[in-house]
Amino acid sequence: MQVVTQAPSAGIGFADAFEQLADAVVVLDAWHTVRFFNAAAERLWGLSRGEVLGRHARLLLPSALRQEDGCDLERLLVRNLALDIQRSDGTLRQVLFSMTRSGPPEAPHYTALVKDVTQARLKNHPMLQMARAIDASDNAIIVADPNGKVVAINGGVTRMLGFDLADMVGRRPDQILAGPHTDPHTLKLLRANLQSYVVARQGLGTELLIYTKASKPLWVSVTMNPVFDEAGQLVNVLGVLADITFTKMHEVLQNKVLAAMVREVPVRDVMTLLCREVERIAPEVIATVLAIDAENRVRPLAAPGLPEYVSQALDGVAIGPNAGSCGTAAWRGEAVAVTDIATDPLWTDYKALILPLGLKACWSSPIRSGSGQVMGTFAFYFRENRGPDAFHLRLVDVCVHLCALMLEREKVRTHIHKLVFFDTLTGLPNRATLHAKAERAIYEASRSGAPLALLHLDVDRFKQINDKHGHAVGDALLRELARRFKEIARETDTVGRLGSDEFALLLPHCSAQQAASVAERLCEAAREPVHALGAVLQAGASLGIAISPDDGSDVDTLMRHADTAMYQAKTSGRSGANGGENRGAKQGDRSGQRSSFRFFSAEMNRAAEERAMLEADLKLALRHNGLALHYQPQVDAAGQKLLGLEALLRWQHASLGAVPPTRFVALAEECGLIDELGLWVLGQACGQLADWRRRGVPIPGIAVNLSASNFQNAELPAHVARLLQQHGLAPRDLTLEMTESVMLAPDPAVLAGIHAIHAQGVHLSMDDFGTGYSSLSYLHRLPISELKLDRSFVQDLAHSETARALTTSVLRIGESLALNVVAEGVETEAQRRFLAERGCPALQGYLFARPLPAADLENWVFELSSR
Repeated sequence: MQVVTQAPSAGIGFADAFEQLADAVVVLDAWHTVRFFNAAAERLWGLSRGEVLGRHARLLLPSALRQEDGCDLERLLVRNLALDIQRSDGTLRQVLFSMTRSGPPEAPHYTALVKDVTQARLKNHPMLQMARAIDASDNAIIVADPNGKVVAINGGVTRMLGFDLADMVGRRPDQILAGPHTDPHTLKLLRANLQSYVVARQGLGTELLIYTKASKPLWVSVTMNPVFDEAGQLVNVLGVLADITFTKMHEVLQNKVLAAMVREVPVRDVMTLLCREVERIAPEVIATVLAIDAENRVRPLAAPGLPEYVSQALDGVAIGPNAGSCGTAAWRGEAVAVTDIATDPLWTDYKALILPLGLKACWSSPIRSGSGQVMGTFAFYFRENRGPDAFHLRLVDVCVHLCALMLEREKVRTHIHKLVFFDTLTGLPNRATLHAKAERAIYEASRSGAPLALLHLDVDRFKQINDKHGHAVGDALLRELARRFKEIARETDTVGRLGSDEFALLLPHCSAQQAASVAERLCEAAREPVHALGAVLQAGASLGIAISPDDGSDVDTLMRHADTAMYQAKTSGRSGANGGENRGAKQGDRSGQRSSFRFFSAEMNRAAEERAMLEADLKLALRHNGLALHYQPQVDAAGQKLLGLEALLRWQHASLGAVPPTRFVALAEECGLIDELGLWVLGQACGQLADWRRRGVPIPGIAVNLSASNFQNAELPAHVARLLQQHGLAPRDLTLEMTESVMLAPDPAVLAGIHAIHAQGVHLSMDDFGTGYSSLSYLHRLPISELKLDRSFVQDLAHSETARALTTSVLRIGESLALNVVAEGVETEAQRRFLAERGCPALQGYLFARPLPAADLENWVFELSSR
């Protein structure tokens, strides 16, 4: 502070200068009367010059410095004296006071320079520093009155919870902060215990789930302390809330997940638990976990908040640069945040799956192994266009860590399991696993009475191949054969490797005929060339079959008998005397190696030989026009009008004569020819109908019976459309008959194919109606236009009241549902009359005509029209 050394009377220039100073300047005469009072002094004391000039100086001084007869100014001739002065409004200001004396001793005057330091002092005041520190705290601090109502908050409340003082003042904190998942019991205990803690003058603490102004859940630790005045009266309650969401989140998720892992809960169930806990902590998200398989395809593990069809649709999708949030995150190896699924190009192929669910954004993070490999993804779906906030980032960090832990653990467990129970070269079950599976299967077969087959297969020429080309090529051969064998097996079958070049197959619910069919396919697969490491290998297989219970009722016996049969097959294969083999070596097979199989039972072996011969002959007949179609008319109830034909397959074997359809159709089903057979019949029937139309033979339409396998063929609707177009037929000219097994198929693709055929205008008929237990319950699922009354009902009409009642019921069903009904197997006039009297619109049977070759059918048609 500067000190004035000259009086203002020294010139007008000093007065002007003093007037411009920011500090107050007061000049007194020898009698302590105020002679000068600048603008800054007016502001400091809150008094005008008119109120001060000409008055005694004690007006301006603190009461401690005033005297009855004035004041002792000599004591104030110091620099930077700290004083508290009182303004006219009663408020105090802190100042630094400096005064000097000038002029002659007999008439001195005094000049005071007064600097206001109130704000500067306040900035460094301990209480102000404390207030600032409290306001800057990350913790939320709430001050309530003795009744628990808020009177003050710090800035941490607004930052943490979003509430300002206006939102909270006069209200209880629990009324504001409690939410749907806040524990009411904890709140009740807090209120109850607070009174006892006040009495004891102690604080209390707990953990509580509260909600922010934006309704976001937050775990906090709550500490409450009573505040007392000097008289010991409660004046306030101080509450301090610390955000422990991350810690609590980590604790809850980790404890539950690790506990589930300790209990050996399956990984899918643990992942589902994790997702559900996350959705409980953050209700605004839907959590999902996907694994990435060895082929870089998505495999959903958990998505409890999404419909099952979403996971089914995504299963097997390849990861890539435009594969939604998850597939892209796995591809890039980094988090992908899509804030608008509707417009983001990453979601072009998948948004139709997600948008109808009301989900608008998705954030996905890769799950990495300890080595950095991407094992899967963890994702959040949001119901609004947004990205993750800090809370979600922390939550994902925890979840990704736990998912990585689970997936790595599962990987290790799977690897150990494979080492113990599976062959390391081929990945097939090893001998011990196969033995255990066989024991269980034999036990179940003994209870159900179903047969079971055990096949023992030895790879022919494996030692020569191994010696010539080396172990690496031999291993490649075994891996390829294992793959082929596995493709042939059903889902319920087990293919195992016993060691070296030996394999075994366990076939539950398998008859001798079915086992022979499988054996033939295995032999064919073994004969096919194998390309391995630049070498073209021609192997082969010898195979023995044992059937339980006839050939043994325990694993060891069956294995021994199958092994015996296998060696018989190998021996007979070398001598060329095996009847179970494919006759003749494969064209171009330099080794002349013949795959063969044998049953342990000589009787079964003979039957298998006959079946193998018949199967081979059926293949030849199918591919060289050795089959034929016969046609049976369908007529009106009077038997006078032709309504249509049914095409029926016939096989005239060169040595066996006419082979019954029940025999060769069943054989076609077992050996995988049934689909090809049905399409052949369909093509032949359409071609024949077109030929009759061209030649003027009046055939109204034709019906073809297809198997369930045909309807499982996704190409069937397109194939039917091509045939109709190729032969110039209208869709209404064709009726496709199906059995109840098609109705009972739950496959949506089959149902979709049937509806697609119906949409073309092709008629659909239900064959053998009434023989199944659930035909009625499934009728509404398929666009059926016709029912075929099973011949067993018609044959029993004359002597069975039940048959007559059931027949009448079927006719009424057809009438009620506006379905055409065709009665099969009508052989007598009494049967025709019964059906006609009850309104059956169409009849088929020997009474009118047997199934006839095309030429004979023409003659029958012309004879009918000439009556």
